[in-house]
Amino acid sequence: MLCPSRSDELVFFVNGRKVIERNADPEMTLLPFLRKNLRLTGTKYACGRGGCGACTVMVSKRDPVSQEIRHFSTTACLLPICSLYGAAVTTVEGIGSISTRLHPVQERIAKSHGTQCGFCTPGMVMSMYTLLRNHPEPSEEQLMEALQGNLCRCTGYRPILASGRTFCVESNDCQQKGTGKCCLEQEENDSSSLGRSGICTELFAKEEFLPLDPTQELIFPPELLRMAENPEKRTLTFHGERVTWISPGTLKDLLELKAKHPEAPLVLGNTSLGPAMKSQGYFHPVLLSPARISELSMVSKTSDGVTIGAGCSLAQVKDVLAERVSKLPEEKSQTYRALLKHLKSLAGQQIRNMASLGGHIVSRHHYSDLNPILAVGNTTLNLLSEEGRRQIPLNEHFLAGLASADLKPEEILESVYIPHSQKWEFVSAFRQARCQQNALPDVNAGMRVFFKEGTDTIEDLSIAYGGVGAATISAHKSCQQLIGRRWNELMLDEACRLVLDEVSLPGSAPGGKVEFKRTLVVSFLFKFYLQVLQELKKLVQLFSVPDSHRYPEIAEQFLSALEDFPATIPQGVQTYQSVDSHQPLQDPVGRPIMHLSGLKHATGEAVFCDDIPVVDNELSMAMVTSTRAHAKIISIDFSEALEMPGVVDVITAKDIPGTNGAEDDKLLAVDEVLCVGQIICAVVAEQDVQAKRAIEKVKITYEDLEPVIFTIEDAIKHNSFLCPEKKLEQGNVEEAFENIDQIVEGEVHVGGQEHFYMETQRALVIPKTEDKELDIYVSTQDPAHVQKTVSSTLSIPINRITCHVKRVGGGFGGKVGRPAVFGAIAAVGAIKTGHPIRLVLDREDDMLITGGRHPLFGKYKVGFMNNGRIKALDIECYINGGCTLDDSELVTEFLILKLENAYKIRNLRFRGRACMTNLPSNTAFRGFGFPQGTLVTESCITAVAAKCGLPPEKVREKNMYKTIDKTIYKQAFSPETLLRCWNECLDKSSFHSRRMQVEEFNEKNHWKKKGIAIIPMKFSVGFAATSYHQAAALVHIYTDGSVLVTHGGNELGQGIHTKMLQVASRELKIPMSYMHICETSTATVPNTIATAASIGSDVNGRAVQNACQILLKRLEPIIKKNPEATWEDWIEAAFEKRISLSATGYFRGYKAFMDWEKGEGDPFPYYVYGAACSEVEIDCLTGAHKKIRTDIVMDACCSLNPAIDIGQIEGAFIQGMGLYTTEELQYSPEGVLYSRGPDEYKIPTITDVPEEFNVSLLPPSQNPLTIYSSKGLGESGMFLGSSVFFAIADAVAATRRERDVVEDFTVRSPATPDQVRMACADRFTKMFRAPGKELQFPALKKFTVQQKNNYCKL
Repeated sequence: MLCPSRSDELVFFVNGRKVIERNADPEMTLLPFLRKNLRLTGTKYACGRGGCGACTVMVSKRDPVSQEIRHFSTTACLLPICSLYGAAVTTVEGIGSISTRLHPVQERIAKSHGTQCGFCTPGMVMSMYTLLRNHPEPSEEQLMEALQGNLCRCTGYRPILASGRTFCVESNDCQQKGTGKCCLEQEENDSSSLGRSGICTELFAKEEFLPLDPTQELIFPPELLRMAENPEKRTLTFHGERVTWISPGTLKDLLELKAKHPEAPLVLGNTSLGPAMKSQGYFHPVLLSPARISELSMVSKTSDGVTIGAGCSLAQVKDVLAERVSKLPEEKSQTYRALLKHLKSLAGQQIRNMASLGGHIVSRHHYSDLNPILAVGNTTLNLLSEEGRRQIPLNEHFLAGLASADLKPEEILESVYIPHSQKWEFVSAFRQARCQQNALPDVNAGMRVFFKEGTDTIEDLSIAYGGVGAATISAHKSCQQLIGRRWNELMLDEACRLVLDEVSLPGSAPGGKVEFKRTLVVSFLFKFYLQVLQELKKLVQLFSVPDSHRYPEIAEQFLSALEDFPATIPQGVQTYQSVDSHQPLQDPVGRPIMHLSGLKHATGEAVFCDDIPVVDNELSMAMVTSTRAHAKIISIDFSEALEMPGVVDVITAKDIPGTNGAEDDKLLAVDEVLCVGQIICAVVAEQDVQAKRAIEKVKITYEDLEPVIFTIEDAIKHNSFLCPEKKLEQGNVEEAFENIDQIVEGEVHVGGQEHFYMETQRALVIPKTEDKELDIYVSTQDPAHVQKTVSSTLSIPINRITCHVKRVGGGFGGKVGRPAVFGAIAAVGAIKTGHPIRLVLDREDDMLITGGRHPLFGKYKVGFMNNGRIKALDIECYINGGCTLDDSELVTEFLILKLENAYKIRNLRFRGRACMTNLPSNTAFRGFGFPQGTLVTESCITAVAAKCGLPPEKVREKNMYKTIDKTIYKQAFSPETLLRCWNECLDKSSFHSRRMQVEEFNEKNHWKKKGIAIIPMKFSVGFAATSYHQAAALVHIYTDGSVLVTHGGNELGQGIHTKMLQVASRELKIPMSYMHICETSTATVPNTIATAASIGSDVNGRAVQNACQILLKRLEPIIKKNPEATWEDWIEAAFEKRISLSATGYFRGYKAFMDWEKGEGDPFPYYVYGAACSEVEIDCLTGAHKKIRTDIVMDACCSLNPAIDIGQIEGAFIQGMGLYTTEELQYSPEGVLYSRGPDEYKIPTITDVPEEFNVSLLPPSQNPLTIYSSKGLGESGMFLGSSVFFAIADAVAATRRERDVVEDFTVRSPATPDQVRMACADRFTKMFRAPGKELQFPALKKFTVQQKNNYCKL
């Protein structure tokens, strides 16, 4: 480390205001600087690794080469503040606010209903804002590209895109694009029709939006302009506590510094080094920043190629290559086109804006998307040091890190020379990842072939692969052996054999999936073979080469293998019933009212838990977790941690004055740990960074215990269960099995799912000075549970503890039980230290500790007639509950209760067990067992259809409830609405004609297949206990006429506060503008029930209604006496008459019960019905799929707010689609969760939305049980995402029929590309399959632990 000396001043601007930082810390990134130093909390912390976009800001700099101001979006969590010298930063607060002026982006995303929880919204806004600064009228492609790096867990993205499309130049004003008839031409659908009866397809009125005026944007600060015109040449140095940042002003100084500090890395974008330092503990005492060296950003073009400065960002590289491609003939731009293809999908826009070309190359990640192409493209690296210049080829030796072919420690990479391709040379790029965009590849490849002119004889061949080893691997030997061969089938077969031998994947290949990756190696080679063959034929026709007949013909049905799936902006129609024409205009019920906090979300002014300003003497807390799955704790030594700077104390179980959780579920571990990630103790320090460093110093000694159980199969083997079996039965199953035509037995595996709420678990506990009172601000769905847990933990009465919930940045069930644990531990810390405690979990810790959706293993036996009628069904389900009970027993019960879905089968037996394993306890999750269990039922239906030779939809229809009947648990219901949803979905989706089109497509295409599926749904709402359906509200009317509404529900993004004010507005007959909801607090509404089970708006709405009716009844004499007076006059008169203007409303709850001994009851208040049809196309060579279209029809009865309800349906559907297709949890053999962030765990992105996405609410019907006949729609849409899964299965089945594969398959979810690819049996998969080996869909062969490279699916 350098000798400490005075740091230089760091000068930059934020939102037009100058910032001078005299003690800049090189380890501090822009995000904590904005949030803590400048108190700009609109920029959110969600992942800390640049993978989610929640912290997106715009950075503006003057380009040293072009001299133009460059605006680009970046993730503030990765951007070191020391890199911002001379830059202007714009945050969401800087572009507009509610109190001053909204920016059109902010207004439109809110009014287009593009916000729900709102935590991701500032990042979305800033990505769009930056796009508009560069392109005031962007194309739809540019919009998609700008938002690729932003994740949203709530909305399903469709309304966010709808708001962005209003700025697009190509944007068709009509949301019914493609139907040939504009909705604006239909009188009932214009903006004024929202108050008339009829069907509506507009959720917002575009003509009311503020226009975009680029002249009103913030200018680049003149002071920075002057600084850029006369750049500081001297070296700037910033000293931190542990790291020194040196930013030279000249190339000469940089080379001197590199010679002086040869081990110091060069940092530009920090996109590689930043995550490594955060997650892998990398540490460098000196960092060199070449950001001010203009020579590293130079681009020069010659007749032979292009030289790009190593300091150019990947976004700039993309622009350079796009310009070259537009001007060069195709034969010269082959390499550039291949690079551009990968640059479009590499990471998100923010990362491409930050990451440098040189950094990408020199990092040599095994998954690099560019290095394989650069390697085959004969790229040259131009190196520089004090000793002079030299060049080295970017080849397999460089990529392998051989010292003889690498940079010397004192050298830097100055620029990269990429030559033009030439005539008779072809270059292609291939990649396959979990998702189409913003996902690290499983395998990628660059391939180049050069032919002897006028022939198909190979003169030179280069092939390189990424993702199949520790570095990019070249198949050099194979290519040498193929030189001189002709480009035909014989060559292809030989090439596959040679390449597989040379590019041998060991069992320890990164990421496992060895068989899949080996298949991709040859699948890509086959695609390249076809592409080149196609191009050769074009050249032959162009140049009239003789003997052209010798080229092999490509079969027509093979041509689809050449096409990649394009990323297209989704289109769609949202259909709902407009309100009755006689409904008063001021009555908001049934109208698409914007989310109450929508504008605050968009401006960053919505306050979340961690946005609360720092409290005096506040301390931060970090958790110490177990690194063993099952072990005895021998000792805990935190003496070294206590000596760390800023550390105040370590909290252990001994510090808990009251109860340490439950006997089998401790808050802090005592004596024994049951899983990796179990909380053992907590470190309290002055700053969060100090607490996080100190937890690494806590030394825990373990003694491993047996058994260690991770999988459901192991739990069954060890008879390890958390609770007794749950069972329901009707009819005589055994007898029915004797009297049927056929029996099918099968297995279904459903993986777990991470909640991935954008706002991680967080709490702020503030001890008061008297009476042991505590204020707890916490992100929870159940503040009363937090309150009770803290009370028992501290052994103080509940009435001394007040829990406050302003809003929650997403919950999905993950914030029902878990926040109580964190709140209680933080409260112990607050009591022990006497200081307020702030606890904010990192994304990695949140995913490690909290658990998620229960994985499921189901076995079924189904007996049926040849016509598809099911006579008997026996299903046994096991769920992985983790190490403690949590909600696993309830999930098992709900799963069993809901297994029958929409089907009336006379003879049923359902059994369920919750397995105890050494994993973090799984917990409540949207759908609560229904999405996993019903996948088993629908898989049975699909299996029956296959055996009967019938379409699955026919078997579904044949077995659905048809008349008023009773469920397996004897609850009566009418399936009329269910059948309406099913028939309307068939009709709206044009299902039958599209089924024929799919079959026709599949006949004509061998390597691409389409699939289509339609799924019905009967979803039961509510808890199975009456006491959990009660609710209360408190409504105050103040003397100025304003109204304060408080209720027991929590705002999670589902719009409950908006709906409550709609109810209050209708009941009190005054506009919503008179009303306000402050927060949910246990001090105002006590003893509340968790906001869960889809009934939050139902029950709290009834409580608010009750309170308002009480108040209105009190006001009746006043109103009757003076009916023409205003509301304010009435309230003033009521006050004078001493009439109470405050009322408590109460709803006793729906009756619900279940008798498990008898197997009967009325456990659910009502059902939500729906149906979804999805169509997909799969690439049989890679396993990738494209979602072509989804149509959803949902029964909302009388929607309180169609915009919110449709948003809930869309968001749940996309989340369910993630469960069934991309979201895969991976653990090591030691039980360590590997997928602990957005890089490894892939929730759906903006490019995963179906190309056509239609949602329709059934016309209203009566539901006398609920508030205004509405229904709770928070969870039901989740299962409809399975329509995508079954459409994929349909496409795979078509593939297998064509290949005459007759083996039965095991259904496994999620249907990730590796699962799909290996199920599409062909000549390439057979290269690895042992004779007689069973083929499963979508399961891969079971690898040994060693082969999986420490990955196993649970």
